[in-house]
Amino acid sequence: MTRFRPCIDLHNGCVKQIVGGTLTDDGTSLHTNFVADHPAEWFAERYKQDGLRGGHVIKLGPGNDAAARAALAAYPGGLQIGGGITPDNASEWLAAGASHVIVTSVLFDKDGRFRHEVLAELTERVGKERLVLDLSCRRTHNGWTVAMNRWQTLTELNVTPTTLSELADSCAEFLIHAADVEGKCSGIDHELVSMLGSWRGCPMTYAGGIASMADFELIDTLSGGSIDATVGSALDLFGGKGVRYAELIAARA
Repeated sequence: MTRFRPCIDLHNGCVKQIVGGTLTDDGTSLHTNFVADHPAEWFAERYKQDGLRGGHVIKLGPGNDAAARAALAAYPGGLQIGGGITPDNASEWLAAGASHVIVTSVLFDKDGRFRHEVLAELTERVGKERLVLDLSCRRTHNGWTVAMNRWQTLTELNVTPTTLSELADSCAEFLIHAADVEGKCSGIDHELVSMLGSWRGCPMTYAGGIASMADFELIDTLSGGSIDATVGSALDLFGGKGVRYAELIAARA
């Protein structure tokens, strides 16, 4: 069954919901759907009380370390951490309470070429069992291509069953945002979910476009229940109107 994985997205130290792909270095195109009144640890404590595990804290740019540490301290071992994770600081974040570290951009050079040696270093330092590979992607002529640097830069790596199989020996899970629909509450990427669901190699969480409980049912159907999912902007916990947190807990926790 497709389970609900919670999230805490941090921008400038605050919990926010941002439309995927609008976060740039200069911030001129940023489209924000929600800014929380509560701090990050409030959400972490809520997830802990409700028995939700395997969610992710994502640091979107600088200025988020303190908020991330507060969230991890509130729910030690219950949340994963991503955003600026490197071989040098990964162990530090695990020590701060993260169950896993999530990596994307550090695995690529500035031209988008995959750095196998960095992945090998990460698995050696933290162990594959505590490593999540974020293969968040955009639609391209090749199907779906991993995007790094806040989903602004396309890499050489395409998301295919072959790619997933090649990388699965080096990680515990995959996290995959459909960046083109992330934050838009306009529906999921059906074809991407179907492709991911056909692979079934290790745990995987999908994010992007969920607008209602029907989208959770659709992910469950298209993936045969093999993929978990996270929802942001449509969730009432984040000011949304399409998905009620209480209903989600009852049905998908």
